[in-house]
Amino acid sequence: MKKSVPIFLVLLAMIFSCDKKQTKSNILENTNQTKWVDSIYNTMTLKEKVGQLFMIAAYSNKEESHTDTIQKLIKENGIGGLVFFQGGPVGQAKQTNLYQSTSKVPLLIAMDAEWGLNMRLDSTARFPYNMTLGALDDNDLVKKVGHKIGEHCNRLGVHINFAPVVDINTNSKNPIIGVRSFAENKINVTNKAIAFTEGLQSLNVLACAKHFPGHGDTDKDSHKTLPTVSLSKERIDSVEFYPYKKLFKNNIAGVMVAHLNVPSLESTDGLPSSLSHHIVSDILKEKLQFKGLIFTDALNMKGASNYKETGDIDLAAFMAGNDVLVLTEDVSKGMSKIMEAYQTAEITEKRLAHSVKKILTAKFKVQLNNFKPIETANLITDLNDETNDALNEEIFINAITALKNTDKILPIIKEEKIAFMHLGDGNSAAFLEELKAHVAVDVFSDVTNKKLLQKLKKYDKVIIGYHRLNSRLTSKISKKDQSMIERIAKNNKVVLDVFASQYCLENLSFENIEGTVISYENTDIAQKISAQIIIGNKEAKGRLPASINNNFVTGKGIEILN
Repeated sequence: MKKSVPIFLVLLAMIFSCDKKQTKSNILENTNQTKWVDSIYNTMTLKEKVGQLFMIAAYSNKEESHTDTIQKLIKENGIGGLVFFQGGPVGQAKQTNLYQSTSKVPLLIAMDAEWGLNMRLDSTARFPYNMTLGALDDNDLVKKVGHKIGEHCNRLGVHINFAPVVDINTNSKNPIIGVRSFAENKINVTNKAIAFTEGLQSLNVLACAKHFPGHGDTDKDSHKTLPTVSLSKERIDSVEFYPYKKLFKNNIAGVMVAHLNVPSLESTDGLPSSLSHHIVSDILKEKLQFKGLIFTDALNMKGASNYKETGDIDLAAFMAGNDVLVLTEDVSKGMSKIMEAYQTAEITEKRLAHSVKKILTAKFKVQLNNFKPIETANLITDLNDETNDALNEEIFINAITALKNTDKILPIIKEEKIAFMHLGDGNSAAFLEELKAHVAVDVFSDVTNKKLLQKLKKYDKVIIGYHRLNSRLTSKISKKDQSMIERIAKNNKVVLDVFASQYCLENLSFENIEGTVISYENTDIAQKISAQIIIGNKEAKGRLPASINNNFVTGKGIEILN
């Protein structure tokens, strides 16, 4: 009789066989990568090597002279990559194909696509801001967003997305981060950032966490000046660095260094973090052990450009330890300064090779060793299929937050007499249309009418929609609108629905407001889902990601709508 082989031994053999195949595949991939990188690097002139360090701005909506200028910079300076800004997808694809055909070494193409390509391009999909995603309990939805944006980047030939923003927005007066942050809580920010990165990088699009060492607790815009972060190094290590430490363990490809004055981390007064050897090399590279690509924030921002002369900024950024110098004010001057430093041995061959080979390795990883032109046929259709709206809808169903529901004022009942009051500079058409499809609503728009309060008294409930034209702004609600809300709430049962950042409500008194819904953004999808929540067809599942005031902070004072 034959003896049977125990099944666990068979499984063990299969596992070892798979491991061997995987190991062999990895070794082959690494060998091919090293060969390609070395073959490129060893044939480069000094100028071509230095050129790889630079990424410059490109626009697909500018005149032909702009295109000619970019081509000239590619031909004469051998720049390493482009960061695309405003324009359209077809124009960008055509320009990318042109520039790639011009370049001796394939170009890395980057974009700021924090909430999708629509952050920069027309005719493309827009997904919710990070702060809206921060209201989600389901991090898989955030991963889906990263994955979908990765699909779009791939289709358009974009290799690096300067996202996610991992700043922890602990300062509600932050003028530049705000809703670009996931939350004010480091755990929530980290979990969302990891999910987004996993989704994006699963499609071989490189993620880049920003803005190191942490731009969340600032009250100035580094595009205009050098903000100061007055936090202790212990606080920064435990809070601001927390997402980075976790993301590094999850193999995020890149980090962008901000232009910040951080006295607890850099002793030289007024030295921007992007130019600080201690912050970039000693802390980011050595202490935190980050091995990926290090990008400067845009070097033409006042937070950096005010510190040194043009060209000297680029040299200082490279000497600090950055690999990629983004949006320099003058490529030729920057390259000249770095080449001079190389020729005088201020920069060693080892240091130059370190960054250039990292850049070439990234190019291999995104398959630029086998570049194929972007297909422009059906491009806009491919970037705008129905799955984008479906994902947006799923997000708002799970993100919209019922902040207050005193005496079960929500959902409203068909038999009730309902008035609607529009406030703010944004459109409310989709919200009102959805409400009217289910309940009778009388609309009041003349807020200057002296008899308004008297007219509203005959209604069972008043729905006030605060709709902001640009729902990304975090500026406070106007005193006029604030006063109107508070006056109506003294005389009526009020449901306030906010289609903007929750930060805008900081000065509002909620004392007499029975119902408050935070819908975060003023998109048609957000408006429709929010209306369905108010009439009871959907449940509000979101959780406030950042504080409003002392009465409403994350995890406190919230009555979730059932």
